[in-house]
Amino acid sequence: MRRFDALRLAFALCIITSASNLQAPLYSALAAKDGVGVGVTTVAFACYVFGIIPVLLALNGLSERVGRKPLILTALVLCLAATMLTLVAPGILALGAARFLVGVATALASSVAPGYMYDLFSGGDHRRAANWVTAATSLGFGLGPAVTSLFLLQASSLTPPSFPLYLLAAAVAFVLVAGLRDGAARSKQAPLARLPFFPVGSLIFGWAILLAWGTVGLVIAILPSALQRHGLSEWSGFAVLATCSCGVLFQPLARLLPSRISTRIGLLILPAAYALIAWGALHGQFAGVLAGAVLASSACYGFIYLGGLSAVLALGEERRAAASAGFFLMAYFGFILPVIVTGVLVDLWGHQVALTAYGAVLTIGVLAVIASLHDEPATAVS
Repeated sequence: MRRFDALRLAFALCIITSASNLQAPLYSALAAKDGVGVGVTTVAFACYVFGIIPVLLALNGLSERVGRKPLILTALVLCLAATMLTLVAPGILALGAARFLVGVATALASSVAPGYMYDLFSGGDHRRAANWVTAATSLGFGLGPAVTSLFLLQASSLTPPSFPLYLLAAAVAFVLVAGLRDGAARSKQAPLARLPFFPVGSLIFGWAILLAWGTVGLVIAILPSALQRHGLSEWSGFAVLATCSCGVLFQPLARLLPSRISTRIGLLILPAAYALIAWGALHGQFAGVLAGAVLASSACYGFIYLGGLSAVLALGEERRAAASAGFFLMAYFGFILPVIVTGVLVDLWGHQVALTAYGAVLTIGVLAVIASLHDEPATAVS
């Protein structure tokens, strides 16, 4: 029964995260329809994080007032509304609004999912709960765009059948979650606005996931326009799938490793993986993009994601929700800032200069984090 409950929550998390990149293969087509450049498209992409960050900062204590299940159900409703919006009014403005709604949904879900999953397993190994959460969300982030790409290869459309198919799956997830138990204590006096918590030793894992998800953001937001120059934009959903979801294959190995070793391995892989992605995108070699995406996924959603989240859950002890929020806050800052800057550079100087500049910054950041893995501050920040 406990495993079935965990599966129901995992399915809901997969569906919620699927909404975030469902439209990714359409970015170039939507930009062309509205006559805008890569920079404007990345701003629409960034609306996702503009929805996430206020929730992580201002509503971090909401689950202690209303429980965790209502937040997962609310997230599913927001994802349904976002997908319906892009279905009835495709365009850059609708994309930005939809990504904002999905951002709010993702923040609501991600802040409570690890602790909720832990309790559904009735405690035990915190790494097991983290593994289920990271596997479900990693699959979701890549599944949506891959399904959209499959339909686009059959026929070009701004509203492919993947959109109504998603609406059906989200409705099923809502029904499954509605029957879950939620034994978390509730208090009307619990503070609503509460800063995320960074336990002692956890901040370095936040910097690692910031670098990792910065690379993921570039693959999702910038890669379609780079591939479009070679007539390959319809294939970008498979690159997103490889980047976001193949990391699941490496999570069993990451789970066997100490968190610091897992994180260090991921950081060592990341620059080489990004270089292969950039080379393939600039030269129209999709096989290179795909190979680099799989390598990047092993780092971003395998070794770094699981290693970092496991460490944060262990260090957070009784404040797991707040500690998870801090970890994801760092991740989403990484997800957005490099994308906006790189998008502007693309419009100013082209893809080659922009992607090369990001690669240089990434390499420097990776070296700095690896060197600092043993130099964490002695006090927690909250």
